[in-house]
Parts: sequence; C-alpha cells; structure tokens
Amino acid sequence: MNAAVSGVAPGPSDPGPRARRYAFLGPEGTFTEAALMQVPGAPDAECIPMNSVPAALAAVREETVDAAVVPLENSVEGGVSATLDDVSFGAELRILQEILVPIRFVLVAPDGVRLQDVRTVSTHTHAWAQIRGWAETNLPGVTYVPAPSTAASAVAMLDGRGGVSTQGLGYDAGVCSPVVVQRHPELQVLAEDISDNEQAVTRFVLVARPDATMPAPTGADKTSLVVPLWEDRPGALLEILEQFATRGVNLTRIESRPTKTHLGDYFFSVDIDGHIQDDRVADALMGVRRICPRTRFLGSYPRADRREVRVAKHHSDAAFIQARSWVDNLKGQ
Repeated sequence: MNAAVSGVAPGPSDPGPRARRYAFLGPEGTFTEAALMQVPGAPDAECIPMNSVPAALAAVREETVDAAVVPLENSVEGGVSATLDDVSFGAELRILQEILVPIRFVLVAPDGVRLQDVRTVSTHTHAWAQIRGWAETNLPGVTYVPAPSTAASAVAMLDGRGGVSTQGLGYDAGVCSPVVVQRHPELQVLAEDISDNEQAVTRFVLVARPDATMPAPTGADKTSLVVPLWEDRPGALLEILEQFATRGVNLTRIESRPTKTHLGDYFFSVDIDGHIQDDRVADALMGVRRICPRTRFLGSYPRADRREVRVAKHHSDAAFIQARSWVDNLKGQ
C-alpha cells in the first residue's frame, strides 16, 4: 500500500495520471480506509492516514496529496458535519467519486477484561450513535468517551510492543471495525455485530482539487452543491427548490447547516440526480446561481449504486435542445 505506482491509466473516477498519494481519515483500519481501497489504483498507491477530516482535506489543498477520501453521510446519523462544513467554507474542492461501505462494529478491550467489567467505551461519535441501543441493553450505565475515529480508540490501546492496555486512556473498551482486529489480533473481542441497524451504510467521497478532470456522464450520476440561503424571508427556500422541480431534477439529499456567522443564518448541502453535462441540470444550476450568487458546485460523479436516472421526455436533453433552438430562431427573426 505504501509503494508509489507508475504508468497507471486513470479510470473514470481517478483524479488523473499523476494521482499517486491519497489521504484518508485514519488511523489504519478505519472504514474510511476501506472506502479508499475501492478507488481505482489506491491499493497500490501511497495512502496516508490523517487524524481528522480537515487535515485530510488540507493536504489536498496544499498539494501534499493528490486526493483524499472522507466520510460524507451515514444512513443512520445523516451528514458528517466536519466534511460538509469544510467543503462548503474552505478553498474550493471537487468530488470525483462516491463509495458506499456497509458498517459493522465490534467491541474490543485488553485481554482479561470481561464484558461485565466495562464501564467506559470510546469510539467516534457517529459509531456511538449506531451502537447506543446495544450499549444501553448490554452495558447499562456505561459512559461514552469520544474518539477521533472508529479505529483510534482501539489503536490507542496498543503499546507498540505487542501489549494492550487502557491504562491512562480514560476508558475500558473501544468500538471499531473488524478490520482493526484482523490487523491487531492481540485485541480481545468482547462482542461482535453490535450495530443497532444491520443495514447501516456510510457514504464516502473522493475529493481532489478543482482542476481535476471531472468524470464523464454515465446516465447514473449525482451532482453536489452548496446553496446559501440568500435571504431570510417567506418563500426563499421554495424559490430555490422550484429551480430544480420545474426542470425535472430530483433532489436526493438536502441538509441545512449553520454558517457559523450568526444564529439563524444557514446554507444548504444538496445532492441532485444527474450530471452538469445534462441540460436540465445545467439549466437548474443557472437558475439557482441567479438567485444565490454564492452557490458552490462540488462536483458531478457516478452514483455508487449505478442506478440510472429516469427522466421524463419533456425534461430530456433533446427537449431542452429543441426548445432552445426554437427560441433562438424566434430571436433571429
């Protein structure tokens, strides 16, 4: 994984032929690393774990890596605020690919610790939200200790000499992915498959700089945007949504986030079906941009589920082209 590759032709989701270094939310063994391994060429590239989402994205902006994989959305907890805020307010970046990873958790501790001995548990906040019900049933009264990632709490138990201890860490056990245990068998598994929702999935994105080559349309695409609420008045959000509805563009996700400037000031993180090369999508983006001049385009990329976007005949590219030609002819008369 740490050897640089050479002569690898870029795939449809690659940031380009010079993509040799990837950052990801570490340490090794996180679900983010599992997502990164699905990126074409990544298993043979140099992959660098970072201690936070902002650090991974900063490495992209500073050009110390070619791209980064970070979590964007969880099917249980919704959007990952650290990622949504960073791509919305930081220097512009581009999403080139989305990756879906099924989520499974195990509870680990040093050898000799019994399940009934656990009083404090550490893991990432999104992971804790997904196993809270199990914890309340099986570890009544347990205290939660936040960790930077799902793997961090488990890796922190390792002393580097083959031993495992939680002394001085402030917790008794950690929640992580089974991959961490595969890499560090010295960790004792107290419980397996502890997720409250067996269908839980996290959506990750491959992010590069704005000059990266955008993936071509596939017919099964998604486009991500940041849309600031331009004016706090009745109907302001409706006017934005109408730009998509009247052009037959389906919103697959819309999430409000505070701008952090003052109370009541929000922006919207939006995913829509389609590619910016689609006439209906391009026309909708122009409409939104007219209303909200600070709208930010985050990228158009293939859907991870490869589900084809169905479009009504009057919203097809052919319909837009015919209508545009008709108006142009009228203008020329």
